[in-house]
Amino acid sequence: MHALVKYLLIPLFGCSIHIANAQIIPDSVAGRIDKIFSQWNNTHTPGVAIGVVRNDSLIYAKGYGMANLEYGIPITQETIFHMASVSKQFVAYSIVLLASRGKLKLEDDVRQYLPWFPDLKEKITIRHLLNHTSGIRDQWQLLAISGTRLDDVITQEHIVKILSKQQALNFKPGEKYFYSNSGYTMLAEVVKSVTGKTLRQFTDSAIFKPLGMRNTHFHDDYTEIEKNRAYSYYRKSLFTFGNSVLSYSVAGATSLFTNINDLAKWAANFYTPMAGTAADIQQLVQNGKLNDGTEIGYALGIANDTYKGYRQYSHSGGDAGYRTYFTVFPELKMGFMVFSNLGEVNTYEKAYQLADVFIKDTTTKAVTAPPPVDSNKAIIKDVAGVKKITGDFVSDEGALFSFVLRNNKLYWQRYGNSDLLYPITNDSFVVTGSPEVRFAFKTATDKRISVLQTWPGNKRVLEGYVSDSSLTDQQLQAYAGIYHCPELDVKYAIEVKDHALVLTHNKYSDSRLKLMGREHLFTDHWWMRHLKTITDKKKKIIGFEVNDGRVMYLRFNKL
Repeated sequence: MHALVKYLLIPLFGCSIHIANAQIIPDSVAGRIDKIFSQWNNTHTPGVAIGVVRNDSLIYAKGYGMANLEYGIPITQETIFHMASVSKQFVAYSIVLLASRGKLKLEDDVRQYLPWFPDLKEKITIRHLLNHTSGIRDQWQLLAISGTRLDDVITQEHIVKILSKQQALNFKPGEKYFYSNSGYTMLAEVVKSVTGKTLRQFTDSAIFKPLGMRNTHFHDDYTEIEKNRAYSYYRKSLFTFGNSVLSYSVAGATSLFTNINDLAKWAANFYTPMAGTAADIQQLVQNGKLNDGTEIGYALGIANDTYKGYRQYSHSGGDAGYRTYFTVFPELKMGFMVFSNLGEVNTYEKAYQLADVFIKDTTTKAVTAPPPVDSNKAIIKDVAGVKKITGDFVSDEGALFSFVLRNNKLYWQRYGNSDLLYPITNDSFVVTGSPEVRFAFKTATDKRISVLQTWPGNKRVLEGYVSDSSLTDQQLQAYAGIYHCPELDVKYAIEVKDHALVLTHNKYSDSRLKLMGREHLFTDHWWMRHLKTITDKKKKIIGFEVNDGRVMYLRFNKL
């Protein structure tokens, strides 16, 4: 297929990367691509920008939909997008370049460069930050818990202050892979500590100028005007959209501004380095390892895995209404980019639909994973026995699953999703579509049921609970009170209203609490969905922990 593609190469000053101002590919190929993005090919919706890189050329680029709905400005290959977490690879590459110049080492303790970060009695290295294995809680969730909405103005100083007051980690550094935006804000501060330059200044001189990326920068001032910027939207109804506000003055975990034309040059840098060396790129894409030697699929600010038998380096991004995806196939010398300014667009899915137009599958037909189980054979024979293991199950980390019997079949339900389970034994099941995911139920001596969930390289235990709606108002009063978090200096209250517990905060809407057993509380707030009560020796409630998502063991004391 690649032999059919013709290019128009136009040299750029000071750079070997070429940009095609007009794309000349077979009409049949262009037609297939247009069909993938046809729903945004109009003048009344936000949309997408796409790019395909081959060798050192942008062989196809196009915009669909509108960059600005109010002024009727269409998206083009020159439209500037906020890249969200696609930004991280540029922070990581900055660290790699500094390491290659002898300015730092990846095994250095971060406190050597960031003395403001608290001593948590564990060595956290620069590599831990790069690989998301530091255990540091995520900044966005901490900000939300503290009362800062993500559409508020958020500054670098704001995040640094929150991180400087942390008193615990999610886990021991190196024990787990756990995505943390905080690490990349800290890495930006490491760059500043070592060079005396902001991340914006350093990347401009060390990466963007050598590559001729003249329309790219880290946008660290939300008030700054940027020509050709795509605005951010969400869908309000079938035919109407609203502004999805983004007012970040931060750089590191996010905030790269670029366009298709410029990011094409970065894609080519993975196999034809013009900024840094081939050795630097190899360092960037080296996958991390946990303390026990397990290799993770995440390198330095970018994922390193395979697709259709080819090595790929990729990353997604999402902030407000921006959704981005970027992937490079170094063996093919190809790259694919899909950017959107509408939050509902699945740029991950669309990027691979785009890639599939150009890439043939080279994987062998041998099945390496267990084949899907025939759902027609998932009938439960011992219905009475299986009924005993149905209901709600909760892990200490906040995972909330339900197991439900329907038409003599057992289903695993969580977060709006439902999967049919196939019985291996009376108390052991696999997911029919993904048999590598297994559940083993066990009854304890106190007749409480627990379930062990396992999947490749991971496991967790959940305890069975009953939603406790039978408590009297007097019993519910044991939970009522004001709860204070010293790390974030924020207070929430739990009140009894209309025979139920309600979580209140002066900035957020009230959230009715769902009580599972006597110790697990679930809210409607994404930033602290799961609260686990803390009791003293007399079983009196003295506080709760937020154990949910990317924040664990964040303590609130009952005043």
